[in-house]
Amino acid sequence: MRKEREFTVPSQRAPRRARPGPGPAGRSAKPSRARPGVRDRARYWVDRTVVRGVPALVAWLALACLSLVAPASALLVWTDDASPDTLRGKAATVWRTVGQTLRLGGEVGPPLRIALSVFLALVSLLYVSTLVGLVTTAITDRLAELERGQTTVVERGHTLVLGWSEQTPTLVAELLAAHAQRRAGAVVVLADRDKAEMEREARDALPSRGRIRLLCRRGRPTDPAALARVPPAAAEAVMVLPPDGPGADAQVIRTLLALRAAVGEGCPVRIVAGVRDGAHLPTARLAAGPGAVVLDVDDLAARLLVQCVLEPGIALVLEDLLDFAGAELHTLHRPGLAGRRYGELAAACPDSCAVGIVRADGTPHLNPPPDTELTPGDGLVVLAEDHRATVLPAAPAAPVTTAVGPAPVRPATVPALRRALLLGWNGRGERVVAGLARGGVVAVRGDEGAFMVREGVGVAAEPEAYDHVVVLAGPGGDGQPDPDGRTLVALLHLRARERRTGRAVPVVAELTDARNRPLAPAARRTDLLVTGRLTALLLAQVSQNGHLAAAFDELFAPTGHGVRLRPARDFVPPGTEAPFADLAAAAARRGVAALGYRPRDAALPRLNPPKAVSRTWSAGDVLIVVGPA
Repeated sequence: MRKEREFTVPSQRAPRRARPGPGPAGRSAKPSRARPGVRDRARYWVDRTVVRGVPALVAWLALACLSLVAPASALLVWTDDASPDTLRGKAATVWRTVGQTLRLGGEVGPPLRIALSVFLALVSLLYVSTLVGLVTTAITDRLAELERGQTTVVERGHTLVLGWSEQTPTLVAELLAAHAQRRAGAVVVLADRDKAEMEREARDALPSRGRIRLLCRRGRPTDPAALARVPPAAAEAVMVLPPDGPGADAQVIRTLLALRAAVGEGCPVRIVAGVRDGAHLPTARLAAGPGAVVLDVDDLAARLLVQCVLEPGIALVLEDLLDFAGAELHTLHRPGLAGRRYGELAAACPDSCAVGIVRADGTPHLNPPPDTELTPGDGLVVLAEDHRATVLPAAPAAPVTTAVGPAPVRPATVPALRRALLLGWNGRGERVVAGLARGGVVAVRGDEGAFMVREGVGVAAEPEAYDHVVVLAGPGGDGQPDPDGRTLVALLHLRARERRTGRAVPVVAELTDARNRPLAPAARRTDLLVTGRLTALLLAQVSQNGHLAAAFDELFAPTGHGVRLRPARDFVPPGTEAPFADLAAAAARRGVAALGYRPRDAALPRLNPPKAVSRTWSAGDVLIVVGPA
């Protein structure tokens, strides 16, 4: 190798550096250059060897192995009493040991024989290493394919979720809880999202599943090829969720078209979809086909908000009614229901609460008159732990006698005009205002900024002048990454004003993320409504029972028969000890259906309590019923 010489051009010579001053010992300090250590030199040699390519690596690996195997084999032979006595015999034995260790054959004899044995050993080594490499690559590709979620799902009777949004983990958790009641099943999720990320977010909200399986696959729900990997034709129900961000409804419509192309016309698959804009509802229903259920999720959220304003304290009741933990609504289609009256069936339910009936054409009738007769094909809507929990007697039940006397009749009063202060605004604001108007509440939009910065300025900044305060979440999207930020700030100021003035006003606050609920500075008369979670729970209920779509539509209406809160003293004198069955009978005589109660000193409701267990009813207890407004 030719050695290069260094030279400098005289005209470009660097200026002479100043000589350093004397050191502590009176001598000139010289710059010290650290010499590389053995470890650094070894690393540098390895780097230079690696960049030379595979032949250099193979050669150095062979030399390293020989440098270790040959001396160890020689030591093994020379310390063996049974080894040959001659040097040539010992060398042949060492060669055999080295060959067996390195799989080089180890043949002895003429040089040609040794060379042929080494050649065959190298060919065998090349074949085995190539085969191992091919098998390893195939296994690695298969594992990568599994990690990417590209494999085909072979399931039947599963629930298929298409798309991903903030409500998907809640929806998946509820679907797994619904399948857990059957003690078998699977929930499959297909979305254009990383499989590991979907599983991680979904498993944070998962209950104890037992034999229930969660399968996530990556792919575009609008691609029929991706749908073929999660066979929708074999599913029990298919759910299409609107994604977060703009163009959500267009994505839902394309997914519904791809779903129809994948399963074909007339496939008996229950399809439940949601859109965010009611203007796209007719198009989405056309794309879904007959028999599908397409819901306006923003309209559902607005109606839930209105329901909480009209019935303060009902937020937790609605959440308990919609989830699969505890009691939920079921439709019973049992032989022998035709010809029997609703009042007799409601009184005969031992472990459930009758809510209404569903006609053969799917029309619900909640809390019908007791003498309503069921016709062939009708079903009984009950609130029960499981659809198998209600056992109806074959014969009409005997009249139930209760120990509860008639409650004092209170004079009818004309409801006064109520007003609600609206803080914040989003796409559901107009629907909230219209729903409140149908319920007899006048909504007034307040200046949220003036309220939070300069309390006491203007009429809108005085919440005590109103009967209700409604705090809407931010619109989200561009310019508003945290929709719940303004809600939390407004609640903080409302709580501070309540402490300062000593006057509490019922507050209904909307949140979009359930993780912000513990952060909300809410008072006792504050209802925190996570609208996205409640709409996901409702979609999960409808996916398991399509007849419930119309029933929930009537339950959450501001007028008609819906979920109401009534004082227990309207049905039983305070201080009376009686079982819940007696209050249910008293409620039936008053024209409402009892679902449960909420004790005075508890925040959580008790839906479908044991009817035979007695308790002392106080003046602050609340009865949860289905009845007129």
